[in-house]
Amino acid sequence: MAENSHGVLHRIVLHAARSKQFPEGSIRHGFEIVAPLTESGRIDLDSWKTHRGLCTVHRFWGDEAPLRGQLAHRPGGAGGATWAFEYGPQRDVENESGYRFGDHFFRVGEYVSIREPDSELLTFKVVSVENP
Repeated sequence: MAENSHGVLHRIVLHAARSKQFPEGSIRHGFEIVAPLTESGRIDLDSWKTHRGLCTVHRFWGDEAPLRGQLAHRPGGAGGATWAFEYGPQRDVENESGYRFGDHFFRVGEYVSIREPDSELLTFKVVSVENP
């Protein structure tokens, strides 16, 4: 994957996959994440540490107001750490967390899960990965 002026940052778009809540999936519910990826498509922790201020998340959820925040890496969870989305002025509110994001490949057609604040796990399909 090509490098840009900030390293290996990519814009990753996730749409809600088929589920009980979204029987046909939904292009109106999802996330746009800017994150560094390795050549294999995994989130690159070292590059994130260098460019964390540029690693953002945009949550779009039907008719709800969109949320914008930061991609964060927090201690705890599977493998000793969790990737999370922080919203709010102080970026101290963790609203969703990636389920085993460190183990997943962010490539078109792959599936990832995100844990909602109420602990419900929702599945999303990676629909695009490009340089911002």
